[in-house]
Amino acid sequence: MAGRSLDDYASLAREGLDAVPAEFLAPEEHGREENREILGRALRRPAGEDPADPADPPGTAVKILGHTWSAPLVLGPLAGLVRPEGEPAVIRAAGAAGLPAVVDAFTGHTFAELASAAEGPLWLRTHAFRDHGLARRLLSRAADAGFTAVVLSAGPQRHPGPTADPAPAAPANLAEDLPAAALTDPAALLDDTLDWPGVAQLRSVSPLPLLVAGVRTAQDAVRALDAGADGIVTESLGALPGIVAAVDGRCPVLLSGGVRRGDEILVSLAHGADAVLVDRPVLEGLVVAGGEGVTDVLRALVGELRTARTGTGTGTGSARRGPGDLHRSELHSSVSDPVLDTMNFLNEVTQRYPDAISFAPGRPYDGFFDTEEIITHVRTYLAHLAEQGGSPQAIRTAMYQYGPTAGQIREIIADSLRDDENIDVPPESIVVTVGAQEAMLLVLRALITGPDDVLLVSSPCYVGITGAARLLDIELTAVEAREDGPAAADLDAAIRREKAQGRRPRAFYVVPDHSNPTGTTMSARARAELLETAARHDILIIEDSPYRMVSPGTRLPTLKSLDHARRVVHLGSFSKTIFPGARVGFAIADQVVVDGEGGTGLLADELAKIKSMVTVNTSSLSQAAVAGALLAARGRISERNAEAAAYYGDALRTTLRHLELSLPQERRTALGVRWNEPTGGFFLTVHVPFPADSEALTRSAQEFGVIWTPMSYFYPQGGGDHTLRLSTSYLTPEEIKEGTARLARFIEAQSATPRP
Repeated sequence: MAGRSLDDYASLAREGLDAVPAEFLAPEEHGREENREILGRALRRPAGEDPADPADPPGTAVKILGHTWSAPLVLGPLAGLVRPEGEPAVIRAAGAAGLPAVVDAFTGHTFAELASAAEGPLWLRTHAFRDHGLARRLLSRAADAGFTAVVLSAGPQRHPGPTADPAPAAPANLAEDLPAAALTDPAALLDDTLDWPGVAQLRSVSPLPLLVAGVRTAQDAVRALDAGADGIVTESLGALPGIVAAVDGRCPVLLSGGVRRGDEILVSLAHGADAVLVDRPVLEGLVVAGGEGVTDVLRALVGELRTARTGTGTGTGSARRGPGDLHRSELHSSVSDPVLDTMNFLNEVTQRYPDAISFAPGRPYDGFFDTEEIITHVRTYLAHLAEQGGSPQAIRTAMYQYGPTAGQIREIIADSLRDDENIDVPPESIVVTVGAQEAMLLVLRALITGPDDVLLVSSPCYVGITGAARLLDIELTAVEAREDGPAAADLDAAIRREKAQGRRPRAFYVVPDHSNPTGTTMSARARAELLETAARHDILIIEDSPYRMVSPGTRLPTLKSLDHARRVVHLGSFSKTIFPGARVGFAIADQVVVDGEGGTGLLADELAKIKSMVTVNTSSLSQAAVAGALLAARGRISERNAEAAAYYGDALRTTLRHLELSLPQERRTALGVRWNEPTGGFFLTVHVPFPADSEALTRSAQEFGVIWTPMSYFYPQGGGDHTLRLSTSYLTPEEIKEGTARLARFIEAQSATPRP
């Protein structure tokens, strides 16, 4: 079968397609006829244009809506597709090719059935339903099944109809909402037309990205964006450049006008399309050879696109790839992962609106820093080295040369941990790292050894652990935390599920105290149960606890201080307690490692080996500053930070008080707004009745002058779409008062408006 050309499939499929009702193929035929002249002109390559080097075929990968695809292609929309097994077969072929597939709302398969066949993104093509409640439930079911986007057909509404006789089964995803009689005439369920308020209404009820299809003018493209669209689909190649110019990079623009060949895809990209929807070649492959035929057609389309780019000297889009240039598809896939863009986006918003009050940065308050203190800390450490008998030459070497990979202040850290945290570990079990982030990378690299190893994380979780896992190609399994934090029962269930599927859970990452992003703290009982669960299942706990010493009140014991079986790898950081510019953290890894010859060592030794190939050692100057601060406080970080902890506690209480004043209980209930009330740390979360996404954040910053963080950033497997995170640590009381008032005005306005 492989080796057939697209022309072969078109010829062989002709008889099979004769059975397809003409009205089903009419939109594709109309789009192709309208675009034929432009395609014909564009495909006549000007004389003298130099082709690219055929030995260096250009890549085809693109990133759209935060996801990287293998080529700028979307399959569908699919609606019945000739054979009963048509849609699942096409979806499997799309997933294997690394491409999205679009399924129509009137499919005869349930969304769950189609999702079970999918290895790649699924999009839902929907319509303007007369019953808005029906539309909302339909979108909710698609989101629950794992669909990742919605394509809404604008303009005159037409049920897609069957693609062959006998007609396919009734719409499976509407069966529980409607009587059987209503399902025999799906067209009666649709509005005749879709207006922009209808787009905004649909946008308001779905957390999924929304693309509006059927846009034919630049003006309508702008209206679609104003109504909340996250993408545009047009059938007109002639209108495409104007639409692309009008949206000005604010969203992807796709073409669905009857493209059937690889060179036609290239022309579409040259006119500004980010990707094209293909349906006729897919249908032809399915008619001739089922799923294998679709796979063969996709392979041929991408091959033709590569050939066209090679012949015209074009790279991705219409850009020429010069000597030494790299294409993103040649880089590790993690660089295209949205999680790596989250902090950049927040920084960009903050810089763009410098007058906005920002509840986004989880950083210490600047008012506690004195520049001269750094010099004092270093001198304190130098004096300590001299008191320990260090010669001037030895001290000079300690400060100016590369130090020991595992760190040169391990003894000082161990003493502080013993005195302040009741964590009694030998210094050699500690590795001093470049912040806690490096400690995460070292621990994950050491523990996760193969594709069947799994890292479990309490979700929502700090984005640093998600990013570290992504960089190392480590699979994450989210254990959803409850309102009071992670529960041992949920961890136990997650571990059992992983083991039942043949995978090996290796560790569970958790922030037990005043966690980032929710601010929750685990109870003493929950800590004991977590340790017992880890021992029973023979996994490690990665404890990350940077906010303990900057929170008021009595501290519960760390998991590591309760760890009598060496089940806990403890990650520490001096960024919040001393100053973040030092970039000094540490890992306690006192687990015994036994080699095949009977020798033993510590996990810390293995971490140091990895570190020697990553950062060689942590800055001696930074270690000196941190050590001096520890020595000056006699190891009692809690006492050194008493004033800061009181300040942060006041900031948190001030934020909660002004939220209450701005949005009293009765008003919160009416709006559907609520928030949690942590007892310490830097963060709290606010649940809102609208999608708290990047678009809402931009409006909040631009129109209301207040910045926050979307909680969806912190859910590694999806969630938090209607929640935002507030950080209270960096602001003065006056800024908190004004910032909460602005936030309340934004919440009121956004709740009243479906979508900006």
